[in-house]
Amino acid sequence: MAQAKTLDGKAFAEKLRGQISTTVASLHDEYRTAPGLAVVLVGADPASEVYVRNKKQKTVECGMQSFEHILPENTSETELLNLVKQLNKDDKVDGILVQLPLPEHINPQKVLDEIDPSKDVDGFHVINAGRLATGGDALVPCTPLGCLLMLKDYLGNLAGQNAVIVGRSNIVGKPMAALLIRESCTVTVAHSRTNDLPSVCRTADILIAAVGKAEMIGSDYVKDGAIVLDVGINRIPAPEKGDGKMRLVGDVAFEEVKSKAQAITPVPGGIGPMTIAVLLRNTVEAACRRRGWKFQLD
Repeated sequence: MAQAKTLDGKAFAEKLRGQISTTVASLHDEYRTAPGLAVVLVGADPASEVYVRNKKQKTVECGMQSFEHILPENTSETELLNLVKQLNKDDKVDGILVQLPLPEHINPQKVLDEIDPSKDVDGFHVINAGRLATGGDALVPCTPLGCLLMLKDYLGNLAGQNAVIVGRSNIVGKPMAALLIRESCTVTVAHSRTNDLPSVCRTADILIAAVGKAEMIGSDYVKDGAIVLDVGINRIPAPEKGDGKMRLVGDVAFEEVKSKAQAITPVPGGIGPMTIAVLLRNTVEAACRRRGWKFQLD
């Protein structure tokens, strides 16, 4: 069959940010205020620092307010919790994101649980997780929502599709399953202990790989014509680039699978770029909900 269509996450994210910018401008014109996103970083993890800078840049580009809190590595758990409490009370702040991972002396779940659920733009609070699981109104984790938006853009109506998710994390696998159930898909959540995992994956019209193992999903996991979304981000040695160099790959063996799939996301450039765009979308949605405004991207 023909080579799979490559689903361009960078282009989709750019389009989404454009819609967000238009909506933010409309909100500012009507209500004289712009949504605000607070990002908290504890310590000096290089990858997290880059990610936080990118979030600030994209937030400002979309016309939103950015509030950055960079704390030293030795910040106590109590100090961090007190900052979150302050941000909960700050009416200029519509979304709060505490960058993970946190230093070992801080309990991340305790911190996430302190965030006001109405400002939990990462969608990790137990209240938002519960609302999503039970079909209620929730702020949804960014990566699964990004996957859903790309799927609906490509396929339209998802009802009746067989979906297999490889990975059962609270960040991707479980919320992804809940979102697809809402769309009337038939959903299987598979994992490392699933019996005969390749044959389970071959039942999928939509296969979502979120297992965290480099290029684990080969062509024997994919049925002809499936749509494959690769959430994995793994660094592997790249000797062709020189000693000690690394390159990014996903959980899917892209070159091998693209000859069988109907459509596939690459790594990098697939699901990854959607994360910040959906974070900004969630912040706008949170701002609208908190103020009783209608949420609609222009």
